[in-house]
Amino acid sequence: MNAPTDISMKTEEVLRYELEFFRNEHRDLDQAIRALQERGTADALTMQRLKKKKLYLKDRIALIEDRLTPDIIA
Repeated sequence: MNAPTDISMKTEEVLRYELEFFRNEHRDLDQAIRALQERGTADALTMQRLKKKKLYLKDRIALIEDRLTPDIIA
């Protein structure tokens, strides 16, 4: 999560790498959250932090996808 938020100067190759990295991390967090919920071993604060990080990753993924998808004027 230490990646700079300004993606305008990054190359497409770097953005694609980051996109894949963030997707993997998002999926891993989803699995971890689900496992903790099933076991009932996580406290509310831990769950809140994990879900907040997952939401941050979702926002980063959407931002990068928008940057990589060309604008189509209809």
